[in-house]
Amino acid sequence: MAIDPHEILAILDRCCDRFTFPMLDNGYVYLAATRLSLYRGTEEWAIVIEVFGFSPRSELPDTHIYTFSNALHDRDSPAKYVNEKAYYQYLANNPSNESRFVFPIEAGEWQDDQDCELVAAGAKEFIMRGHTLPLPALAEYAKREIELQASPRIKVFELSRFAADVARDSVLATAQERRLSVPPSMTQIFQLEAWHHPNVVEEDVRPNGSETFQQLAQVLATGDTSLYRPSLPPNTHWRNWPEGGIL
Repeated sequence: MAIDPHEILAILDRCCDRFTFPMLDNGYVYLAATRLSLYRGTEEWAIVIEVFGFSPRSELPDTHIYTFSNALHDRDSPAKYVNEKAYYQYLANNPSNESRFVFPIEAGEWQDDQDCELVAAGAKEFIMRGHTLPLPALAEYAKREIELQASPRIKVFELSRFAADVARDSVLATAQERRLSVPPSMTQIFQLEAWHHPNVVEEDVRPNGSETFQQLAQVLATGDTSLYRPSLPPNTHWRNWPEGGIL
């Protein structure tokens, strides 16, 4: 059975309706970095979108790994849910999508213990992916056009954006993490570091009406990466989504 690009777009649209498709202007998340990957098998396909940012509700910066597929791998077990009804509700609400989270920046004394949105005053270093790194000087933020809202204090989302600029591969998912919900039988065929993402809130554009995802669905259906020929400029940089994190 061939991969149907219309089915791919229909699944993504349904995820939009359930609010499980990434909104880069999510009012609860300060966006810092994104990446998109495509995987393909004989009859199977998967789209993985990574979103690194900071939500005060999570307390630590995290990388949200969104996976959309007709053959999801390693789904939650019933033991993770309070009862059987809750487990089956999880499956019913997420039939073709999965969310996983990783935390590239470790908890530590770098973060204000009274306000998780602030870097601790006087902190000198933080740990990312097991490596101790010096916290940047104020001038380093300015070099990257990161405007500090409460200077000389640093907000955690500002540090997240700095980290994404200087160590992008470290804040985004590893190759293994990207595949957490992708069957081992699939092969990665494509990856984008930037693309034109639909504004599913303000402009009410669904993936089915997005040039980007129309073309990516064709790439998945055929395996031909040359079918991705965008005419719209990339917009996935955090500067393009100023509403993110303001709630």
